[in-house]
Amino acid sequence: MSTLLGSLRRLMLTPSLTDVTFGVRGFPAIPSEATRRLEAIPQAVICGFEWGIDARDQWEVERRLSMVEQELRGFAYEGATMAFTVLDAMAGGRGHRTRDLLLGPGQPHIFLTYIGIGFAMARLPRPLWKKVMPDLTGSAYYPTMSWLAVDGYGFDRAYFDTRRWVDEQRVPSPYAWEGSPGYFLRAVDQGIGRALWFIHGGHVPGIAARVGGFASHRQADLWSGVGLAATFAGGSTAEGLAALREAAGEHRPELAQGVVFAAKARSFSGFVPEHTEVATGALADLSIDGAVALADATAVAAGGSGALPAYELWRRAVRTHFAASGDRIPG
Repeated sequence: MSTLLGSLRRLMLTPSLTDVTFGVRGFPAIPSEATRRLEAIPQAVICGFEWGIDARDQWEVERRLSMVEQELRGFAYEGATMAFTVLDAMAGGRGHRTRDLLLGPGQPHIFLTYIGIGFAMARLPRPLWKKVMPDLTGSAYYPTMSWLAVDGYGFDRAYFDTRRWVDEQRVPSPYAWEGSPGYFLRAVDQGIGRALWFIHGGHVPGIAARVGGFASHRQADLWSGVGLAATFAGGSTAEGLAALREAAGEHRPELAQGVVFAAKARSFSGFVPEHTEVATGALADLSIDGAVALADATAVAAGGSGALPAYELWRRAVRTHFAASGDRIPG
């Protein structure tokens, strides 16, 4: 049951489902059954946000989320986390909705809920960012995977302000997330790469041209984001995936690294859709079990080496596996 205040927040803060469709956003994606399926993903996020921003308690939100089909449920949790993060920030950092959700029913979707925190960051002033990540001690992959919040921030900016962040290739000011302001920019690019998959509706020539238009030092992280989105969200055919692998060229190890993380996230959630299995094989030559085993074998404990956080050391270890296997074309 909603409250009067919750209903007012919902009306003021929640975009409509049409606001995130590719046509309204002006994306070049060609309408098809695949793109309509991709559009359902941001729409599921909005549903989760609307339920979270309006609900009286967590139980009600959890109950609503449980009714979302399994393939999209994690995205709805993403939206609910975004809402709870905003509410906690409005409470001056004293709220605990986000922590309760992520340590409770949101645990299987922890990878996506981190991204939901990043969506909230895109709508909050930077001084509040230091309070958005709750203490999740005891939660799997905390704080290593909290960099997905920065990824989410980059995705949000590219999706909702495509002209500035994709066309004009804006670079944000560094922010000392987990004490690594330099790496902040790279994590943002990983999110922009994920957004490119949606902006172009999985159309490989358009995606490859966009990535190739960015500065060379940004392209590796962009390809990683593309690989993650292609595998986790779907929206392509076997032929399209083969073309994507070819288009990545020298950045195939980065593309495959995104694939491995997507397969790990899907497996951790307890539901792996067919398109994730297909993409994992087509882009990384791995089964789901093989991708999960690789992710687990290369995982790095919290900490870091110099300017590199544990998250990047983990990503680098996965990339090294593919580079060593010879899946790299000389540039």
